[in-house]
Amino acid sequence: MWIRSTLAYRLSFAMTALGGLLVTGLDFVAILLMFSQVDALGGYTLPEIAFLYGLSATAFGIADLAIGSVDRLGRRVRDGTLDTLLVRPAPVLAQVAADRFALRRVARITQGSLVLGYALVAVDVDWTALKVLLVPVIVASGGVIFGAVFVAGAAFQFVAQDAAEAQSAFTYGGQTMLQYPPTVFGTELVRGVTFVFPLAFVNWVPAAYVLGRPYPLGLPEGAQFAPPLVAAVCCVLAGWAWRAGLRTYRSTGS
Repeated sequence: MWIRSTLAYRLSFAMTALGGLLVTGLDFVAILLMFSQVDALGGYTLPEIAFLYGLSATAFGIADLAIGSVDRLGRRVRDGTLDTLLVRPAPVLAQVAADRFALRRVARITQGSLVLGYALVAVDVDWTALKVLLVPVIVASGGVIFGAVFVAGAAFQFVAQDAAEAQSAFTYGGQTMLQYPPTVFGTELVRGVTFVFPLAFVNWVPAAYVLGRPYPLGLPEGAQFAPPLVAAVCCVLAGWAWRAGLRTYRSTGS
C-alpha cells in the first residue's frame, strides 16, 4: 500500500530519492575532503576506507529499508495505537516494519553500492575466489546484524516509550562509526562494538581479511567467517527481546 502510494507521484518520488542520494553522499564527500589533506587515515588509504564505507552503508541501507520503520514504535506505544496491530491476523513486527514504508530509502543502498563499486576497483587487493565470494556475504550479514539492532532498539521502546534517539545512537550512529577504520578509535570502544554490540562484524573484521590487515583486538584466524554466525545469534537475541517487550505492553489504560 505504501509503495503504491509513493509511486502514484513518480516525479515526487524521483526527486525525493535523488535528494536522499545527494544527502547521504555528503558523508563520503567529508571523507574525500579529509583525504585532500592527508594520504592515510588511521593507516588506511582512501580506497580501503571507501571499502569499509561501502560495506557498512550498503548493509545499513538494506536494514533501514526493510525494517527501519520500527523506530516509530515508541509513538504507537505512547498513544495506544499499537492496539490496532495486535488484533490483526499478521505478525506485529511485520506490521510495524511495514508502517509508513519509505521506498525512498533505496537511495542509501544505491549510494553505498556506488562507493563499494569504486572501492572494489580501486583498492589494492590480491583478489581470490574466496575474497570475492566473501563480499556479498559481508553485506548480507551486516544487513541482518543492523536489522537485529533495529528490532532490539524497538523492543527497548516498549519500556522507555521515548527512546527513538537512543536507538538511533546504535543504528545510525553505529553505521557512521563503521565508515572509519578501527585504528582511529580507542581500544575500549572497539572492544565494546566487538563483544557487546557486535557491529565490528558488519565490516571491520571481515574487511581486515580482504584488505590483508590485522584483525581488531587480535581476533584469531577464521574470524572473517564469523559474520553469518554473529548475525544468527543477533537475530535470536533480538527476537527474544522483541517477544519480551511485547509481553510487557499494557496499552494506555484509557
